[in-house]
Amino acid sequence: MEDIMGLLSGTWTFSRHRVMGDLPPTFPAFINERIRRYSFAELERSTAEQTLGWTSAEDVLDTAFSYAKYAVGDFLVFALRIDRKTVPPSLLRIRTLAAQNARLTETGRKRLSREENEAIRERVRLEILRAALPVPALFELCWSVSDKTLYFSSLSPRIMRDFQDLFKESFSLTPCPLLPWEAESLDADTAERLAAWTRKRGADATGDGLASDPALLGREFLTWLWFKSEERDGRITLPDTGDVELHFQRRLVLESGEGEYFSSVTCQGLNADLKEGKEALRQGKKIREARLKLMRDDLTWEFTFKADAFAFQTMKLPATFTEAGEAEDTEEGRTLERIYLIRTGVDLMDQLWADFFRSRLSPRWTTEEMPRLKAWIGR
Repeated sequence: MEDIMGLLSGTWTFSRHRVMGDLPPTFPAFINERIRRYSFAELERSTAEQTLGWTSAEDVLDTAFSYAKYAVGDFLVFALRIDRKTVPPSLLRIRTLAAQNARLTETGRKRLSREENEAIRERVRLEILRAALPVPALFELCWSVSDKTLYFSSLSPRIMRDFQDLFKESFSLTPCPLLPWEAESLDADTAERLAAWTRKRGADATGDGLASDPALLGREFLTWLWFKSEERDGRITLPDTGDVELHFQRRLVLESGEGEYFSSVTCQGLNADLKEGKEALRQGKKIREARLKLMRDDLTWEFTFKADAFAFQTMKLPATFTEAGEAEDTEEGRTLERIYLIRTGVDLMDQLWADFFRSRLSPRWTTEEMPRLKAWIGR
């Protein structure tokens, strides 16, 4: 089984979603009925290429949710299981050829029609599928019902489409990717300021070398974070939190252009080659992803940040009290503690984003921040 489970232990990769729609008045009973109705069912000897459904995050064999709880405090924690069968092209080709030859021998003919060949190929494909063993994969999700947000443990567009479709069918609610620069994440005043900035401050018009497309702000944010991480030896002051510490670690990916003009640079090692990365910035590339270490007080998170989707890959959490040997706790308590640490790390990144965003939309960006950023890139 594909091992991507990490919410309950180990590192975790996840995307964030906003749950759109109104909850029914009898939500506990509603979720209890729907999660069972759309629970996972085995493919067995089927010709279907895929089956999917909900299962317990604690016990992957509990597809009826008979033993493991999915309600953890204010959160719903369960998993999406997807079983897929595949037909190896080489096997299909060989068995189709054998079946076609057998048909020629049986009929005494020298050639088969196109329709006969296609029918034989499809019959062979279904025979292989029926006999094939499915490959299962599990993807955890953590749903905060009170604030209508959800963390889902995949960054794959295909997996997320399957998840979104099943979630909508199951609960009559729509999970949408949570991106901090989109209108749904902004108050009315900030949304209007962003719209005005997009209209008036295109890169060609301002010559500031930064993108006017809000969707590329994530890459600008990472460039700004790198600059800030070196400005005060990694210390960044957040208005609501105080000082945090941020360092770029091991891997940095920068890109520019599209199609035949696409260019990419990857810097990796114990510490990313900052000189090579700076040169890529001078050439107009922007940071698509970076491995970060984020610290607040005695807590440390390490993760790869995906700028385009504002997503987190292989997040390593601070040690929990139980892991540190300081206390014994229940399984639910340990899960809640890990959820708290995940959400705290994400909240710190949201605060860093908000600090960048306020600066990016303000007049002081061109008068103060941009000159210092350009000077840093040039060093």
